[in-house]
Amino acid sequence: MVRTALIPTLVFLGVVPIGTTPGPGASMPVVSVQDTQAAAGTDDTTAPSVSVIRIEEPVTPTTNDYIRRAIEEATARGADALLIELDTPGGLLESTREIVQAFYESEVPVVVYVSPGGARAASAGTFITMAAHVAAMAPSTTIGAASPVSMGGGGEAQMDTVSQNKAFNYAESLIASIAERRGRNVDWAISAVREAEAVTESEALDLNVIDLVAADRDELLEAIDGRVVDGDTLRTAGAVAEEVPKTMAERFLGFITRPELMLILSMVAIYGIIGEVSNPGAIVPGVTGVIALILLLYASAAMPVNLAGYLLLALAVVLFVSEAFTPAFGLLIAGGAVSFFMGALILFQDLPDALALSWAWLVPATAFTTLFFVWIVTQGIRIQMAPARTGLDSMTGQLARVVDPIGADGGRVFVAGEYWNAVSEDEIPAGASCVIEGIEGLTMRVRSSEGVAERPTSPPSSEATGS
Repeated sequence: MVRTALIPTLVFLGVVPIGTTPGPGASMPVVSVQDTQAAAGTDDTTAPSVSVIRIEEPVTPTTNDYIRRAIEEATARGADALLIELDTPGGLLESTREIVQAFYESEVPVVVYVSPGGARAASAGTFITMAAHVAAMAPSTTIGAASPVSMGGGGEAQMDTVSQNKAFNYAESLIASIAERRGRNVDWAISAVREAEAVTESEALDLNVIDLVAADRDELLEAIDGRVVDGDTLRTAGAVAEEVPKTMAERFLGFITRPELMLILSMVAIYGIIGEVSNPGAIVPGVTGVIALILLLYASAAMPVNLAGYLLLALAVVLFVSEAFTPAFGLLIAGGAVSFFMGALILFQDLPDALALSWAWLVPATAFTTLFFVWIVTQGIRIQMAPARTGLDSMTGQLARVVDPIGADGGRVFVAGEYWNAVSEDEIPAGASCVIEGIEGLTMRVRSSEGVAERPTSPPSSEATGS
């Protein structure tokens, strides 16, 4: 019965021809899912997919981490390609080298698209674009100017001859190897480094720097459909674009590795730690300063900062604090300001132009820090010179009411709710006011308050026990 019931189904699937009925001893054919799909004519018609990320910042270690994670996710998703939409002024050469290496190791084809109009693939962006399996640009975009630069004062190159030659030779060899591997213009690639040459998208296409020019993403995906990459044919026409967003950690770490934020973290660490040392137990300044210091150490490990800059910043703090304890008439404050400015300038001198710290940050930061410590020093001096506000010394200069006549042999006064024995070189009658000049043991030295503005202090109705 079961075998008989299967026959119509197998006939429908095309496994058993119509009019053929297996005999009682005949074996039934084995039907697999693949056979069923093939018989039914249902081919795999899954739409192609492309993972997409957007790079719109200088190239840093965080950028490298983001691109590597995007390659891994695109591979895991089974995407037909990873599309990187690029607009960057450049960045760190070491991070660029690691990104190029990730392209070489990628199992999924990488397409770099310099877009939208007005975007550029400058400096490090040139290396990244040329290293892609497919390089494309949008209209009104540029590529090139890939010369390595070590930044000094004023944003100009300050490399000595040996360092400059080493940097240029390494960059030239790297971009030449990239162009040769991808079958692109090696001579132009070298000139982009050696002579900082830059070209538009149409010139780049004519020079065989890129593969094509596309007005938008859809046009790009249609244009590269069917292109053979490393032996595989791209299927990108009508592909579904799947964004690979940055994680919160990548956004945060990319934020704090900016030189501007590193400078702010340095200032917060300085202010917080000094605030906790000067006010033990305040907790908030100390915790804030330590957190800022830890974040600064992480950013410093990720970015090529100059240790001499930190030493100058530390010297500036020492000079600022010393001014509060040494009467140097502002000389130490001035020295601290110069040390702070030079330290902040030297700290980031090894960064490329895209990551350079501008004077618009350096000058205000130096001025703010200097004024902060000038205020601290001024307040410290004012507190030291101010009269005592607590204890017996705070009573000097106050007015007291004479209870018993006072002379060289003694008498009594009432002040601050207490009775005190008092002596005076002048005779002061009871009921008059007197000025406290000092306290010796349990006896006050007073003088007549004639000519002094009186602040009456009346004794209570019943005497209190005095000191």
